[in-house]
Amino acid sequence: MDSPIYEQLSSIRRQTLTDIIKAKNTGRTVMGYYCTYTPIEFALAADAIIVPLCASKKGPLAAADNDLPQNLCPIVRTIYDLAMTGSCPYFYQCDLVVAETTCDGKKKIYELLQRIKNVHIMNLPQVQESLASLSLWDSEIQRLKSAIEQQVKHSLSDDAIRQAIHLVNRETTLRKELFDLNRANPALISGKELIVISSNLEFAVDRIEAIRMLQEYIADVKVQAGQGYHIGNNSTPRILLTGCPVGEDDDKVVTLVEECGGQVVAFETCGGYKTTGLYIDETDPRDPVTLLAEKYLKVPCSVMSPNQGRMKLLEQMITEFSIGGVIDLTWQACHTYNIESYTVADLVKNKMGKAFLHLETNFSDADSENLRVRIEAFMEMIRR
Repeated sequence: MDSPIYEQLSSIRRQTLTDIIKAKNTGRTVMGYYCTYTPIEFALAADAIIVPLCASKKGPLAAADNDLPQNLCPIVRTIYDLAMTGSCPYFYQCDLVVAETTCDGKKKIYELLQRIKNVHIMNLPQVQESLASLSLWDSEIQRLKSAIEQQVKHSLSDDAIRQAIHLVNRETTLRKELFDLNRANPALISGKELIVISSNLEFAVDRIEAIRMLQEYIADVKVQAGQGYHIGNNSTPRILLTGCPVGEDDDKVVTLVEECGGQVVAFETCGGYKTTGLYIDETDPRDPVTLLAEKYLKVPCSVMSPNQGRMKLLEQMITEFSIGGVIDLTWQACHTYNIESYTVADLVKNKMGKAFLHLETNFSDADSENLRVRIEAFMEMIRR
């Protein structure tokens, strides 16, 4: 959509590094993270800058090829390579990196990254409906709070944490409103635009300003929709993308779908709809650390066993976004998402009666034409 505010949103990431360097010169702390399980509220409460760290790259991975086995997922290999070669400028600027044990590959490379950077590793339980898991995660959240307090050299008050909770709640509410615009049929925002906006928002140094821009963009889309603007038409295949995380630098499947005449109208991925239902009741008087533990343990990632939350969310999204077909994207060697694709396929095909396609790939464009053939056939199957 032709919108000046879209251009501003899509340029946030390009401005971030300059803003980080300026902020560090004034003494502010910079933190990085890799995963949705990271409670960013602590960093905001500490008046620190927190940004997602690079995890995708096309081309050779010299450090990873030298030090790691080939049969690791591209996210794990790329995280390591970009950090060890200094190719991720955000990692280089970080005073503290918050990491998590979401998979075996990640937790082992984090051990290696600790040799060159201050990396705090959170031990993530993998059973959600368990008081023991909540107790463990509560203690891990508390341990992170202490590590951040040590880094910034002051304590985080409950009031500061609650203010950060309020800010993140506002952002989450707006992100959901953004994604929900595509419940309209025909859709209002392309999949590529959604990825650009959602990815760039995570890099915002000034999150209040980013919220303002997002509000303006949503209002702009609604105005243009009222004037008849839309993407595609009523016969355009409406695709839901689920599976491994995708971003602005690894969107080849989204690009191929939209080049083949489909429309990715919804993302149940990290950075997409997966976390838009995770709010904290701001009137709850309990310890904010406990509130954060409860919130983040609910993230429906495939590392959870069982992962019923993801299935419930997919069922809801297929209905509410009028989905014609579901593409389940697995980055090669991501075992939890690869195995869970069986359960997703059963839900999509047998319970919801929708078309389903599982794609396993990596960040390279080498298989793009093979993927294109499969996606074109999938679009044709939906049209029929």
